[in-house]
Amino acid sequence: MGFFDKIKKSLSRTKEQFVERFDEIVRGAEGPAERSRPVDLETLDALEEALISADVGVAAADRIVSAVRQRRTRGESLRDLVKGEILSILRAAEQPASNGKTPHVVLIVGVNGTGKTTTVGKLARFIKEAGKTPLICAADTFRAAAVEQLQVWATRAGVDFIRAKSGADPAAVVFDAIAAGKARGRDVVIVDTAGRLHTRVNLMAELEKIRRIASREIEGAPHEVLLVLDATVGQNGLNQAREFMGVAGVNGIVLTKLDGTAKGGIAVAIAHDLKLPIRYVGVGEGIDDLVPFSPEEYVNALFEEKW
Repeated sequence: MGFFDKIKKSLSRTKEQFVERFDEIVRGAEGPAERSRPVDLETLDALEEALISADVGVAAADRIVSAVRQRRTRGESLRDLVKGEILSILRAAEQPASNGKTPHVVLIVGVNGTGKTTTVGKLARFIKEAGKTPLICAADTFRAAAVEQLQVWATRAGVDFIRAKSGADPAAVVFDAIAAGKARGRDVVIVDTAGRLHTRVNLMAELEKIRRIASREIEGAPHEVLLVLDATVGQNGLNQAREFMGVAGVNGIVLTKLDGTAKGGIAVAIAHDLKLPIRYVGVGEGIDDLVPFSPEEYVNALFEEKW
């Protein structure tokens, strides 16, 4: 199954809730002769309600509805107007990943239960399939079960794995992993960090130390700090993101469990409210079910249009 088809399948529940309702709104609001007429208030309210129900968020929904109201007189269809505005929001958040000397260091952060550990394994597999040589570092040293689970994923992905004894200093493990990455000529070091927002002060200190060690060992490191968010928690995920943005210097999002929710519009809310790019999306439980996020594929999959 190709990337587009995986995205399309993962958005099936969102499409059932949003697109079917959206199509009803379009059918009730326009015919060929009415495209240049202003949209009535009832239609705009219905559109906003449909967007919010898909977890696009109030602010993003308001922007989309305002664009529809202002640009309708150009003769564009409601469908094209909404698609275009969603695409514009997603594209505006895109940022190139920072580069530096290898190995490229990626910190994975997020609260426990979001799919963080499995994301590390899937990302390692994706990077390996792209022809590079990743190494996984288990820096969540206080959860032995998490380390064991991560080692299973590393084995499945067929990549190197660096761990330490339970309770070891996470920054020391990262130091060892970067040293191993250099010695073995690995392209990428993926670091799984602890997710403990309820001890925010300790987490801040721990992540700051990891970042300091990484930057000392490799120019520009960590090159990416990816926050793993569970799509099924919807708007609550934005609050998690804001916490980690302040603590960890997050510069990208991995959106997991997109296939398990009708709230797939959260991708739009993330881009609009947080101004952060979505780097990858989790679209299933298999090791190959992590795909790079594409604004164009997302929008076309949502509206069921192959491009």
